[in-house]
Parts: sequence; structure tokens; C-alpha cells
Amino acid sequence: MTFSVETLRARFEELQAVAGTPSRLVLAFSGGLDSTVLLHALASLQGQHHIRLLAVHIDHGLQEDSANWSAHCKEAAQALGVDYLCKSVTVQLESGKGPEASARDARYGALHAELGLGDWLISAHHREDQAETLLLNLVRGSGPMGIAGIGAMRRFGPGWLARPLLETSREELLDYAERMGLKWLEDPTNVDRRFDRNFLRHDILPRLKSRWPDISARLLRSAGHAGEAAELLEDLADIDLEGLGGRPDRLPIDRLIELSQARQRNLLRYSLKKLGLSTPTAMQLSRVLEEVIPARHDAQPLVSWPGASVRRYRNGLYLLPENLVESPATIQVSSADVPLGPGLGTLQFVHDAPRGMAERFWQAEVQVRFRQGGEGFQPEGQSHTRKLKKLLQEEGVVPWMRDRLPLVYAGDELVAVGDLWIAAQAVAEPGIAIRWNERPALH
Repeated sequence: MTFSVETLRARFEELQAVAGTPSRLVLAFSGGLDSTVLLHALASLQGQHHIRLLAVHIDHGLQEDSANWSAHCKEAAQALGVDYLCKSVTVQLESGKGPEASARDARYGALHAELGLGDWLISAHHREDQAETLLLNLVRGSGPMGIAGIGAMRRFGPGWLARPLLETSREELLDYAERMGLKWLEDPTNVDRRFDRNFLRHDILPRLKSRWPDISARLLRSAGHAGEAAELLEDLADIDLEGLGGRPDRLPIDRLIELSQARQRNLLRYSLKKLGLSTPTAMQLSRVLEEVIPARHDAQPLVSWPGASVRRYRNGLYLLPENLVESPATIQVSSADVPLGPGLGTLQFVHDAPRGMAERFWQAEVQVRFRQGGEGFQPEGQSHTRKLKKLLQEEGVVPWMRDRLPLVYAGDELVAVGDLWIAAQAVAEPGIAIRWNERPALH
């Protein structure tokens, strides 16, 4: 089989059946063989079908020659009439994930930030990349999701991540590049066998191919079968999640333990993925099942790993980021929408609501503060002032959120606690309703 622009067009029609017509194509352009071929073929499609295309080069700052790489990529894109953008990133080499994974995280973070609604991020992964990924995940002891390898199409931020070359071999890409007279860069780290992927690429796959010449195609089929199994497991997890209330951030333990442990593990992995949190190892997941879920009702056990944590409070199992954000400093309220900080959402003041905080309090200096301890508060419907700490305990607010609740002050008077309560003396009809958008789990 020979790769061509027509091959790519047919593949794009298949992907559009899944995701619809893209608003724009954003190509992750390294300047290597694979992305250079894809850039050239996409530029032809852009000319024929008026597809908006942007080539984005990520400068990781890990190579002395990175500035020359960026210049090469810019020249290649401009020669084809393609818009070009270079973005520099800082790779967190001390993350503990290793240089490959850390660079990948930085790269995809920058690409994620570039996407708009309905955009497709295009990656040049090909059939051999899929084979390498499957073998790597087998060695790591991955389940069906890992063995499924690289997906051809998946949601990514406000758009999609598309990999139209997964059924194309590297030999086909090389043939296309030579026929078209393309020039590309060779990353010197691609031959460094200290990296697991390079070891597989240069030492293992060639030996497998000498015995089974079509090994990459065979592994691609296996990945497809595993992908189907993974989809079925996700369908089952979605059914289980709906049966437990539909909230991936809080699972009721009394109903969770009615599932088999295999379904509990499946549901936890699915819920973490749905929340955008990192997946635990098998050992970390076992700790959740053996230490957190069966803990005493009044205990507050915690299991965490890079990128996520699981806590229990009363009958709830809470799936959270690894590190909760610190309580922000005092926020001066100058508009109807008040961002509270990462992971805390936005406090919205809705004027002319049927019921809410009296307008006269809005005329004072309104601030959002956070608990310091010792606050007293009289919610609407209660006859006297009580300690806020006690009210939060009775309400069942999880301990780790009690110091992160936005407290609304008018001058020095506490008039509202998030969207939980308005002070008895501050209620009016009509009034200013307080809504806490994207509120983290409190109960």
C-alpha cells in the first residue's frame, strides 16, 4: 500500500463520521519524518478543501540545537503556505515520571491550551508507534485500555485528538517523503537505548519483524480487539456510575461495596479518567479497596499518587486532585462573577433574583474571605448565632473543604457562606442570589 493525499482524505472522512467537521486542524509538528509527511499532505487538503491548518512546534528546551529546529519547522510550514506557531515549554524533569513522560506532559499541555471549540489536534503517530506502545504497555502490566494502545480519535479539551496515520507504516511515510523531495529532522535522542521505546524500536521490533514480517499489522489488530474490550468496560462503568448517583467525584460506599471488586476497580479507573485525574497503579488501587473503602465511618483515610488522591468521609468516597489548592487570600468583589482560584470554581452574584441577599449589602464593601476560625453565623431559619465550625459539621461538609468555603462579607459582617446559607438578617425578596458555579464536592 502507498500513502497519498487521497489515502489521508479517505481517513479523514472516517474520522469526521465520529467527530463531525473540524473547526480547524492543529498539527503537532516536530519536524521529524512523520509530522513532515503529514504537514505536506494536510497542506494539499487545505488547498483543495479550504481547511484551516496551523502547525505548532513545541520547543522543549532540552536540546542545544532547539532554536535551529524551530527555524527549520517555520521554514517548512511557510513554504507550504501553512500558518506556524512555536511554543516554548518548561519540562518538569524532577516530576519523577522520567524525561519522556515529563516532556510529553509539557507538550500536550501546551497543545491543549492552543485548541478552540471543535478544533482537531492532529498527531502523526503511525503503525510502528502503535506496535511500540502496545509492547510497552504489556511490559508495564497494563490492562485492556493500555493494550488498546493509541486511539485514532478521542476527546481532547474543547476539541478532538486525531491520529490519521495509525494504519500507515513508517516505510510508506518514508516512500512518500522521498517521492516528494521532503526534508526532515532526525532527533538524536531517538537512538538512545536508555529510553524504553527506543530499545523496543531498535532492538526488539526488528527481531520480531525478521520472524513475522507483518508483526506491526498483527499488533495493530490486537490493539483493536483490546480497544473494543476497553469500550465495553467503559460502558459497564458508566452503567455502574449512573446506578450510584452519577457523580464521579463522590461515590456512595454502601452501594459501591455491593459491586464485585473487579467492577469497583473498573468504576474507580473510569471515574478518575472522567475527572481528568491520573490513573493509579494496581497496588495503589488495591490500597483504596483495602484501606479506604472499609475504613471506620469516622475515619478520614487517604491514598494519593502523582495527580490524584482518594479520601473517605462518612459514606462518601471522594476522588480529588493530589494536592488541594490553598485557601486564596481575600478577594475584593468588583463584578458579578468572582473566580475563586484553581479547582474552586466561580462565585456568581445574580441581581434581581426572587430571593437572596438584600441589595443594601451590595452597596457596602463586599469581599470574599476564607475561614480563619471562630466565625459566628446565623443562617436564615435559625433563631440565634452559632459557630460556623459546628454548622459545617452538622451540614456534613467534608473536612478538607471547610477552610476553602467562600465567605461573603459586607464590610465586617458575614452575610453568606458560599451558596449554602444567607444570614438571617441579610435575606430579602427580591434580592441577590448567590450561585457557586463549578463547585467542588462538599458533601
